[in-house]
Amino acid sequence: MKLHKVSGILLLTSSLLFGCSSTDQSNTTEKAKETKDTQSQALNGVTDEYRTYAIGEIEEFVKATEQFTNAVKAGDIEKAKSLYAPARMHYERAEPIAEVFGELDPKIDAREGDVPEQEWGGYHRIEKGLWIDNTTNGYEQYAEQLMKDVHLLRAKVETVEVMPELLITGAVDLLNEVSTSKVTGEEDRYSHTDLYDFAANVQGAEKIYTLLNPALKEKDEDLSKEIQARFDAVYTLLSQYKNGDKYSLYTELTEAQVKELSQAVDALAEPLSQIGIVTEAS
Repeated sequence: MKLHKVSGILLLTSSLLFGCSSTDQSNTTEKAKETKDTQSQALNGVTDEYRTYAIGEIEEFVKATEQFTNAVKAGDIEKAKSLYAPARMHYERAEPIAEVFGELDPKIDAREGDVPEQEWGGYHRIEKGLWIDNTTNGYEQYAEQLMKDVHLLRAKVETVEVMPELLITGAVDLLNEVSTSKVTGEEDRYSHTDLYDFAANVQGAEKIYTLLNPALKEKDEDLSKEIQARFDAVYTLLSQYKNGDKYSLYTELTEAQVKELSQAVDALAEPLSQIGIVTEAS
């Protein structure tokens, strides 16, 4: 009889312990799920905000391009030149989304040699006409087509689904583009307005950082502070070449100044690239 009682007690105790263990595991799993759901909702909010920002930049790009192309068609060279770089800044800020449409990006932003000569149009084709040929004659057709392509971009951007991965890679790609290709001066090789593109790329990357920063600060506040300090350093350098709303011509910078700017952008890109790892682990 005692043996039965002891066995019964052991069985009951083990059942209770197993039940408690199962309950603890269930609670832990449930909490983890709730945390993940909360993080997912937060990221969805961030991607929605970025989508709104990017669409807003594209809308401004449409307006600025209309002014630019109207000046080209009207034969007003000086006005077209003054509008060229500021208009393109909107495109450069929103490039992570704008470049999603692989067939439109070359039509709008291809440089000479990027596409076959007979297919080359867009901003840089007109740039060559304004600064090298010093005329708008014969460039009216490029202005017309550019405006059509920009309107099409605005329509298509509504269909873009922004994922968190796009933000992380987009921010770093914007900076890498500055330090690897734009630093050579090949982007705006006729107008030498490259610093406008530099600034716009950095601003676009900073917008992504700003949106992700609340999640980043919770996980790694030191990294958050380092990134902000790196952004500040880049802006300090850029401000040296800015007078009002206008940037210096890229050809006015010395080799040492170009190198300094490139190194500052590289120094920013490195910690910025860690955001994805940190926020994913949070």
